[in-house]
Amino acid sequence: MVMTKKSMLFGNTTGDPRTNSSKKNGLKLLISKELYHNGSKSIPELSKIIRMSTPTITRAIDELIVSGFLVEEGIGNSSGGRRPNLYGLNPGARFVMGVDVSRFHIRLGIFDLSNKPVVDIKVLNEGLDVSTDIMKTLKDEVFNFIKESGIDKTKLMGIGVAFPGLNDLHTGISYRYLGDDKPATIQFANFFDYPVFVENDAKAMALGEQAFGLAQGKQNVLCLNIGSDIGLGMILNGKLYKGNSGFSGEFGHIQVDPEGQLCYCGKIGCLETLASGTTMIKKARKEITEGATTVIRNMVDNDLSKITIETVLSAAQRGDQFAIGLLASMGEHLGRGIAILIHLFNPELIIIGGELTKAENYIIDPIQLNLNKYTIAKIRRDSQILTSNLGSNAGLMGTVAMVMNKVFQTT
Repeated sequence: MVMTKKSMLFGNTTGDPRTNSSKKNGLKLLISKELYHNGSKSIPELSKIIRMSTPTITRAIDELIVSGFLVEEGIGNSSGGRRPNLYGLNPGARFVMGVDVSRFHIRLGIFDLSNKPVVDIKVLNEGLDVSTDIMKTLKDEVFNFIKESGIDKTKLMGIGVAFPGLNDLHTGISYRYLGDDKPATIQFANFFDYPVFVENDAKAMALGEQAFGLAQGKQNVLCLNIGSDIGLGMILNGKLYKGNSGFSGEFGHIQVDPEGQLCYCGKIGCLETLASGTTMIKKARKEITEGATTVIRNMVDNDLSKITIETVLSAAQRGDQFAIGLLASMGEHLGRGIAILIHLFNPELIIIGGELTKAENYIIDPIQLNLNKYTIAKIRRDSQILTSNLGSNAGLMGTVAMVMNKVFQTT
């Protein structure tokens, strides 16, 4: 569900391109989509790809250049005769904003049409468990960031928001955090004079990996978003899988210990009670209080409430055996859970992403050991496990992919 107050690109795109201005816009959209996804092209190449006559393509290209949307990018190869000019998108012609919201952080980025940030990505120590009014915080920070970026705000096509929790595919309502019976897109769009698109954070990560990361060109990929919570985004048969209501991927809430602890979801023994960043921090505080030897105590000046995922990672990188043990335990439990996923989905690739991407050296080996222990060997060999090369920005890049998918939607 989408609330739009402004046209995203060229306006209405229905009708006949040779007789109707709206269909001319449709042709411009097809050209722009091809150049965005596949890079610069010549007019003969575009004519062949889009299956329109050279004069028709030429007229559309001329209009796009005059409007500042396209630029010449050099000379292409020739199969005979004069070498043709190449045309590409003008990176600064339009912009997309991404907002990635987690329990303890908010990431903000504004990207041009080459998918590059126009200013440094901003990370705020705000979030769903920090801010007392998350919608007001987001409104203020988004407007401030747009102003700080210096972009022409009339060129901002839309805002993508990655948000944890259950986002209903049919109603648009986001459960757990927003606490409102209004669709999340409406709540966000009430604040912003732009099209707004909202997706679950783990699914946004999967979109980011598919568009810009390790999942490019892959058909069956599982993307684990591991931070304070555990989420799963699934690319199945080349498409993001959402499930009947959009609630797929709640991997953190599979039961792994029937006699285990109570999870915040109200169930017993969920994977998150053993392998999430939140659980790791609670365990660290408890064991340090009981006398565990670790540099973490000095790192937080004896204030154990200050321990974060970053604290544990930093201690592990210093060689602290207590911190390394915390991460290894997390990896062991994740390995058992991932073994279930491998048996169910037989993926070609599993990507470990989120805040704990930096823990690669400490959690991947325990994951691998437990996969070898709990997974049928033949199925295990089919699945490669890698940490995300997009790091903590995978979800943010997913919001870019989300908006651009809507920008170039032709049906």
